Amino acid sequence: MMECRSSARAFALVLACAAGAAACSKPPPPKPAETTVTLTVTKVALRPLTGGLTASGALVAREEAGVASELAGYRIAEVYVDEDAWVTKGQPLVRLDDTLLRSQIAQQEANLVQQEVAGQRAKAEADRVKGLDNAGVLSLEQIYERRLAAKAAAAQVAVARAQLDDLKTRDARLLIRAPVSGRVLERDARPGDTSALATTLYRIARDGLVEFDAEVSQADLDNTRVGEPVEVSLPSGAKVMGHVRFISPRVDSQTGLGHVRVALPVRDDLRPGGFARGVFVASTKPVPVVPERAVHFDANGASVMTVDTHSRVRRVAIETGLRTGGYVQLLSGPPVGSTVALGGGAFVLDGDKVRVAQVPGDARS
Repeated sequence: MMECRSSARAFALVLACAAGAAACSKPPPPKPAETTVTLTVTKVALRPLTGGLTASGALVAREEAGVASELAGYRIAEVYVDEDAWVTKGQPLVRLDDTLLRSQIAQQEANLVQQEVAGQRAKAEADRVKGLDNAGVLSLEQIYERRLAAKAAAAQVAVARAQLDDLKTRDARLLIRAPVSGRVLERDARPGDTSALATTLYRIARDGLVEFDAEVSQADLDNTRVGEPVEVSLPSGAKVMGHVRFISPRVDSQTGLGHVRVALPVRDDLRPGGFARGVFVASTKPVPVVPERAVHFDANGASVMTVDTHSRVRRVAIETGLRTGGYVQLLSGPPVGSTVALGGGAFVLDGDKVRVAQVPGDARS
């Protein structure tokens, strides 16, 4: 009986060992397949960026000439030119009434004749005493008086002639002429008004030249160059090409903005005082760029997701520069030629394995 129980225990032990061995020999369960995300990628490339600066401002006359009367108190008799007219230098604009001045000129001409007659008489009296000094015929005092009288009469003639010349100069100024050639922007002269000093009768844009006065930041002033092309958009939708003529040497301390003057061609639809918007389209040297949609922003700043040769993504911090035409300049970041993620880059984490769907030849897909 004891032998039978020992045999049973031994048999059970053998079965248990066999079962354990069988369990140890089973293969491990298969690992779950690694999920991969399909990404569209592109390359960091060198491209010349264009534009990058858009500015608003006003249309202004390049050089505005104000026309005013040099005489006060004269009535405006005639006005020859209206607003929006094109005038040439020296063209009559306004004529002042010369009625009062004509009588003054006639009176002064008569006075000049009288002074000339008196001067001739005094000169003749002085000529008669020539050579009679110390001759005993006339006293020296009488001789000197005749000579002084001749000089005084000559001076009176000069004064009368100068007064007449002044009146004639005023008469010439009664006809107010255009100081420059150009387009008349404003007319304040009206028949019947009395002329006053420093009152502007006309404003003329010299040669009809109108410019775009753009307001830009100090940083943009430093990046702008004279001669750069600028595309100016008008409220009507028309676009005009110009170029940078002048860059302001100062920045407004209140607004932090400076002024850039853009020369424009002569056109009838360019009206000083109107609003316009300009896009500076000067080309720059080739710089590293990526498409804008390749750039991601989070609490750590801007970054791109690069894809290495093993199809794994790596987050690389970047510093951006100009943005234009759908591209972003990389001031720092992955080198030129690096593969970066486009579509789907926001759904992967650093170190994830991905499947590359496309590698466009251009930096923009």
